[in-house]
Amino acid sequence: MGLWVVLLCALVSSLLGGLCVLGVFRRRRPDEPPLDKGTIPWLGYLLDFRKDSSEFLKRMQRKHGDVFTVLIGGHYFTFVMDPFCFGSIVKESRSKLDFRAAAIHLVLQVFGYKPMESNHNIVRESSMKHLMGEGLSVLTQTTMENFQKLMLFNPSSGEEKRVWREENLFHYCYNIVFRAGYLALYGSESHQGPGDKEKAEEQDRVHSNQLFHEFRKYDRLFPRLAFSLLPPKDKREAERLKRLFWNMLSVKKAWQKDNISGWISDQDKLLAEVGVPEYMRDRFMFMLLWASQGNTGPTAFWLLLYLLKHPEALKAVKGEVDKVLRENGQEVKAGSQPVTITKDMLNQAPLLDSALEETLRLVAAPLLVRAVLEDVSLKTSSGTEYTLRKGDRVALFPHLAVQMNPEIHDEPHKFKYDRFVNPDGTRRDFYKNGKKLKYVNMPWGAGVSICPGRFFASAEMKLFVFLMLSHYDLELVNEEEEIPGIDISRWGFGTMQPVHDVRFRFRPRF
Repeated sequence: MGLWVVLLCALVSSLLGGLCVLGVFRRRRPDEPPLDKGTIPWLGYLLDFRKDSSEFLKRMQRKHGDVFTVLIGGHYFTFVMDPFCFGSIVKESRSKLDFRAAAIHLVLQVFGYKPMESNHNIVRESSMKHLMGEGLSVLTQTTMENFQKLMLFNPSSGEEKRVWREENLFHYCYNIVFRAGYLALYGSESHQGPGDKEKAEEQDRVHSNQLFHEFRKYDRLFPRLAFSLLPPKDKREAERLKRLFWNMLSVKKAWQKDNISGWISDQDKLLAEVGVPEYMRDRFMFMLLWASQGNTGPTAFWLLLYLLKHPEALKAVKGEVDKVLRENGQEVKAGSQPVTITKDMLNQAPLLDSALEETLRLVAAPLLVRAVLEDVSLKTSSGTEYTLRKGDRVALFPHLAVQMNPEIHDEPHKFKYDRFVNPDGTRRDFYKNGKKLKYVNMPWGAGVSICPGRFFASAEMKLFVFLMLSHYDLELVNEEEEIPGIDISRWGFGTMQPVHDVRFRFRPRF
């Protein structure tokens, strides 16, 4: 009899524990945001969220207001859609709200890299040294030289140089920007004399193109891999690609290159000094490649496409590019050398800067997540106070809450190239309900988890567009073609990608 009582108690305890895990007993406390667990235990709204995150959040916001908690795959997420709350969340101490837990899980899942405690500081300090200030000037120069190596290389001569060349715009932009950034960061083939230089540059063109095609295979799998939703065949392919990149980007091969960037070399040295094994540093190299080049090419595509679809914007930005060149003693003409663009010259182009920021406002959609390590109080702009419960996660989706908010950006679905700049070239301020906003566009995240490479990424994209507009005539093959829709499976992972490509043509201006 006693044994049956023990077994029965164990069974009941297991059942109750399982129900707790499934979220059956979760109840909203008086000071907490509205709670919506959905109808499926544990899963909650996972399927709805993965199907179309933006539409799901719009529906929840209409139902519950600007702050609400939902169950998604066994975790409770409190989404905050009030932009006046963003500052208190992104600035909260890591002892209360920590971004690392989700980040550690993600990089292990998609890159096979297991971060250590000092990783964040190593990346941040190296990025401050090499991707900002004087370090950024040096890297901008190297990137420009690689763009010239890839974009302006043409073995043809005479009139053949001025024939129209037709390409897929997304593929072209992603390919060129990815390869130029890769060569600038990871180095180029070594060479001895002038004759060897041409061979080495050709090897760089071939190798970087092969790397890009493998990267695109992986990039297409990335969203489902991050959510552990790959079918067996695709999962095997993802593992194959991981091993391929661990080999192609291995530290042994990296140190055989010329002109490896300080950003890459310093981080590898620091990781080695703190005892990270070589095989894990190979995986870190792969993570850095995706972090630095996974969004710049797609963003450059959208920027060029928006300019081509808006003639007044193209004329204004192109005019600014030519003006900057003239003021710096350069001109693109027949027989002239490729222009040399510096970081300072990019800073003299406020319309280009605004057009890039407007593009990011429209297509950059990161999901910013923090783990709630202890109960945290949150006061909304309406004066309502909520408690974020320890063990939950708090999430911001700026694309919906800020970037596409008509109360902040009038006609938010329209591309307005000068939206972010005043007539005198200064940055424009934005308001909601008469109150100035600090966070009006958040493509890079914010707070301690803000993208450390944002200045280099911006310079890389502006360099590409600057060179395209200064050296080429550009036009869409079909001027009436509509701007393609976005691939909704990529919500939350940075810049969105189009559901289909767009044909364009270009030819040298002279």
